[in-house]
Formats: sequence, C-alpha cells, structure tokens
Amino acid sequence: MTGKGDFSRQSFLGAESEERLARLRVVIAGLGGGGSHVAQQLAHVGVGEIRLLDPDCIEPSNLNRLVGGMQDDVNARRPKVEIAQRTILGIRPWIRIVAKKKKWQEAAKLIADAHVVVGCLDGYQQRDYLEGAARRYLLPYIDVGMDVTKIADDEFAVSGQMIMTRPGGPCLQCLGFITPERLAQEENRYGDAGGNPQVVWTNGTLASLAVGALIKLVTPWFSTQDLFTWLELDGNAQTVMPSEQPRYRVLPKTCPHRGGQDGLGDPFFRNGLV
Repeated sequence: MTGKGDFSRQSFLGAESEERLARLRVVIAGLGGGGSHVAQQLAHVGVGEIRLLDPDCIEPSNLNRLVGGMQDDVNARRPKVEIAQRTILGIRPWIRIVAKKKKWQEAAKLIADAHVVVGCLDGYQQRDYLEGAARRYLLPYIDVGMDVTKIADDEFAVSGQMIMTRPGGPCLQCLGFITPERLAQEENRYGDAGGNPQVVWTNGTLASLAVGALIKLVTPWFSTQDLFTWLELDGNAQTVMPSEQPRYRVLPKTCPHRGGQDGLGDPFFRNGLV
C-alpha cells in the first residue's frame, strides 16, 4: 500500500491497483474543458504523476466548463496549467505535478518516459501529430473531442468521441477518424454554434470515458486485449455507443501510417509500470 490515502472503495480494480496508479505517469495535452476534467479525475483515483501541457491562460468564456476555474483566475489571467495543478493538489497533495505553460510540441520530452498520453486538443492535425509522438515511444494514446452542428433553426446536434489507440494496432488514420479530407480542411472551428462551442456536461462525459479507458489499460479490473476503443457520444439522446465506422473499413494488420525512424518507438525503453 502507498499509505497516501484510503482507496478501499476502488479496491475492485485489483490487489496492486493502488501501487500501479501511484507509479503511473500520465501526460495531458490541453487543459480546457476536457483536459481539466481528466486532471481532476486522475487525482481522485490516485495517479502518482500528472504532466500538464497547455500554452493558454483562462478566459471568461472558459468558465462554463473548465474544472477548478474561478472568476479570480479570469481576473488574474491565470495559466490553465496552474489551475489544473491547484485542483490536483487540493485533492491529493502528494501527487507529483510537472506543469508547462507551453504547446505540447515544446515539451515533447515529457512524453518519452510517460505511460499514457491523453489528448484534449482542437484540430485533426494536432491530434495526428500527438498520436504520432505517443507511438514514437510505444505509448497508448487517448483522444477526446466534441462537436456541435446546426441541424435546423435554433436546433443543434451535440456529439463527441473518445478513442484509445495502442501501438501494434490501428491508428486514428487507420480507423478513419483522421482522413486526408479532414486534414485538408483543418477544422479549428467546431460546427455552426460559434467559435469552439463546448459545454461542461459533454466534456465531463467524454473525460470520464477517457479515464475509464486509461484505468482499463493499467489495472487488472477488466481484462481486455483490444488494440483500440472508439466510443461515440450522442449528446442529444445522451447515449454512448461503440462506433460503427471501423466495421466499414478494412483495418490493416500493421499500421502503415506510423513507421520508419520516427515511428517505431525506442526498443530499449521500458516504462517500468509492471
């Protein structure tokens, strides 16, 4: 036991789950609505080291969804990584935090010896790059994102996805989530409801799915050998279902998008988790 808290209510995760989580190093890229939820939940379950990457400061429009954000933070233009750090340490003061007010590319070395990378980023290109960085070090990548689309006058469809990919399995491009067409369009605007529409309950649902996928990866709670998970959220119906999209694709046995000198991973690196 770590002696750093009472985790008896999550003992079903496995006899060594507390120790495994305490040894875990997780990178969160993007500390907005999705990433701030993920950071809070990882603190609650007892992840030992959380690495926070985001170049931005909180703005008034962030208060509708950013966990831990206060009006005082807006007034002070406080960095999002500082808000997330405060939230985490308020829950578990012993968690080690590495917080960088930078784009993840400017602190990419923090990915090299991590165990899991969680991406909460806007834009397909950024997701593609971040997944590639995770694959470089043979790390699982978990992606969350939401969209709002106008379907009629004063009516909008809210949707989102949580996708987990693992080295040795299909990547976001293989699955068809990232396509040449989407990369060409480079959608840094979501839907038709204004700039990057986001709401706290959808962000929270997707973040919870991401944390659940992470816990399945690192504890013996639920044995799975799945090389990917793709869950789709229908925010209007408030349902979550496995995506049907991979069923209509021929998934390659070996990912053709991640390879070569920059995509094979480091054969001498061991993350030391188990």
